[in-house]
Amino acid sequence: MPLTIAYDAKRAFHNSRGLGNYSRDVIRLMAKYYPDAQIVLAGDPKGSIMQVPQNAKIVKPNALWRIAKSLWRSLGGMVTQLKQAKADIYHGLSQELPPGIFKTGIKTVVTFHDALFVRYPQNYPWLYRHVFTIKNKYALRKADHIIAITEQSKRDAIEFFGADPQKITVVYQGCNNQFRKPENREKDDEIRKKYGLPNRYLLQVGAIEPNKNLQTILHAFAYLLNELKEDALCDLKLVAVGRKSKYALTMSNLAQQLGIEDRLVFCHEVDFIDLPAFYRGSEMFLFPSFFEGFGIPIIEAQCCGTPVITSKGGCFGETAGEGALFVEPDNPQKMAEAIGSVLKNRDLRDNLIKKGKDNTLRFTDDIVARNIMAVYKKLL
Repeated sequence: MPLTIAYDAKRAFHNSRGLGNYSRDVIRLMAKYYPDAQIVLAGDPKGSIMQVPQNAKIVKPNALWRIAKSLWRSLGGMVTQLKQAKADIYHGLSQELPPGIFKTGIKTVVTFHDALFVRYPQNYPWLYRHVFTIKNKYALRKADHIIAITEQSKRDAIEFFGADPQKITVVYQGCNNQFRKPENREKDDEIRKKYGLPNRYLLQVGAIEPNKNLQTILHAFAYLLNELKEDALCDLKLVAVGRKSKYALTMSNLAQQLGIEDRLVFCHEVDFIDLPAFYRGSEMFLFPSFFEGFGIPIIEAQCCGTPVITSKGGCFGETAGEGALFVEPDNPQKMAEAIGSVLKNRDLRDNLIKKGKDNTLRFTDDIVARNIMAVYKKLL
């Protein structure tokens, strides 16, 4: 009998950020490397941004639940349909499991990403924190097995939610294969023109929010210009990719106060397929986030042959390996010095690129798929 694996597809269908990318990648990998498996996607595909694999079928709210999709997930409608689909395993891809699924005989796996809403409560509404805390505690307690995306995530699951360490396996995520494709200069030039990218720029990619720490980059840039007076900065700009937010306006005001408003370029609406050209065209990738579950843009940049500067501590050394420079995320001077070093030192730059590319071999599709399937087989 072929294995039937059901996935929580809510974010795979509709979320364009980290959890959505992770969900789509897991589904894509398992469909590709285990074509004999029956893939079941639970969620409403209307308006989906995902390409559904050929060996997948969709379980969606029927007419009774269509006007109350969230209740379909929480009051048993989805669980009933998953049982009817004869799912062997249900994998909650975003730290949640539907209530009641443990009564069906379906084995459950949940992926735990991070506890950012616990570490930085000021960045999240009270209701979100309250509801998601309840969902996390339930999922981690009831799941037959837990996948943590890093050792740091594993520690957080144990510390903040009391997860049983005996049922946690660390399975690193990968990144979309589009970041591993060879450079196409003609296509990259078209994308640069499409977005009006500057000739030379530093790059940050991710949500434009306080945790991503754009403020330290701006202070570092100002320090480079005013204190170190680096010649290599004469035409250099900073491109920040991410959705428009209140924090983006705050950062625009900060850039103006620092006298570098003409150096800051926001790109708020970037097609995911165009991102590799952003990485390849940049002088380096800056990711001084205060905290992450994994930090997938680090791997994306390394796959594109872009030098990386990221934060000390947390999961960043675990993710970036030896292919990055590490600085304290709240120290603009140290970041400025690291940026200057990469700009001036060709050997350092080449070494970071080589070690970054080597590091990405730990996160290839076949390895990620095999490690996820090993968790499933352990349960069966």
